[in-house]
Amino acid sequence: MSDFEKKKLDMELSNFALKNFERPANCKNLDQIRFYVKELCAKIEEFEKRFNYVPAYAYTLLSQYNALQNKLLSSEFRNTYC
Repeated sequence: MSDFEKKKLDMELSNFALKNFERPANCKNLDQIRFYVKELCAKIEEFEKRFNYVPAYAYTLLSQYNALQNKLLSSEFRNTYC
């Protein structure tokens, strides 16, 4: 795969995320974050199957959503059990 094709896929994924996802910092609902994680994982799988390439941005975004999800889960756990 050429660098041009990789950059095109990078832009495609970035545009998809900007149009369909809220920034991780703006998410306050655990269900919303779970939905975004699920959708992003599906998009990563799609890119792996179709292009045998996944932009690093996808994994970075997934990491941010997972970190926020863990933070909210931890907070919810503390509020419930402590």
